[in-house]
Amino acid sequence: MLYRLILLGFFSFLGYLFGIKSGQPLEGTALGIALGGLAIILESLLSKARIGSLIGGIIGLGLGIIAARLLYYPFKLIPGFEESYIPVILGTILGYSGFVLGIKKGSSLSFAEITRIFKGQAAEEHIKLLDTSVIIDGRIADVCEAGFIEGTFIVPQFILQELQYIADSTDSLKRARGRRGLDILHKIQKMSNVVVKIVEEDFPKIKEVDAKLVALAKMLSAKIITNDFNLNKVAALQGVSVLNINELANALKPVVLPGESMGVFVTKEGKEINQGVAYLDDGTMVVIENARRLIGKNVDVTVTSVLQTTAGRMIFAKLKEDYEKEEYRVVRG
Repeated sequence: MLYRLILLGFFSFLGYLFGIKSGQPLEGTALGIALGGLAIILESLLSKARIGSLIGGIIGLGLGIIAARLLYYPFKLIPGFEESYIPVILGTILGYSGFVLGIKKGSSLSFAEITRIFKGQAAEEHIKLLDTSVIIDGRIADVCEAGFIEGTFIVPQFILQELQYIADSTDSLKRARGRRGLDILHKIQKMSNVVVKIVEEDFPKIKEVDAKLVALAKMLSAKIITNDFNLNKVAALQGVSVLNINELANALKPVVLPGESMGVFVTKEGKEINQGVAYLDDGTMVVIENARRLIGKNVDVTVTSVLQTTAGRMIFAKLKEDYEKEEYRVVRG
């Protein structure tokens, strides 16, 4: 605040000096105060603007003025044209239009991207944003380590703050999850096939972290890596591409066809009468008919059907001896 008052006083003094020379000290002082106020307003607006917006606005203004000059030359031959206000109006309209357009287009550019453009390098491709859930989940590190995902990973500061908040939680479970997320992020940073960047971009008017992530993805034309089903849907509705780790895991599960046999361990009873439930190594649920009495035992089963849901794959099966007896009765007629 103090430096602004000094700046205003400096402009007022300069205006007073010029006013004395022209014999109008009061008018000169008033003009100095007005220019000082304008400078303070511009400084306040520019301090909040992104570097990309500033550079884009300057470039747009320059191109608008150049376009106005080019349009001016054909009309220069018209008598009396130079004395009219048309050149000024033309320059003002095109200059302002270029300035506004440059600000809008430049708002999506970061300082690193601007530097890369001036160096003649291509813009970054395959940019991906990591959300909190996928970092804590940890499987993204294994996928990257296997070389299936590469490129540039962007971690916004607000995601990092959420991780830190979880890691500092008084709840021991949340604290462990938060610390695991920070360890996973550190592990990914050390990998040679990916680049992890922490960005300061934030959206103060948006309160929810997921909404901020979607807004940032739209601004950077990036994809979001997540395992959050709701975020997946919200991002898809707004035209943002999503890489869902759960969908990848489901796609990589071994294909099981009806009629195949397997050995499983019955862990608990099912929802229906006499049903038993087992799980494969990848977490796929196997619902077995007439296996409630075999809870806690290893059994051989035969697959009868496979159901694919949004939550994953579910296998329905019968005990192998029951299945064979049924097949035998069908053959015998």
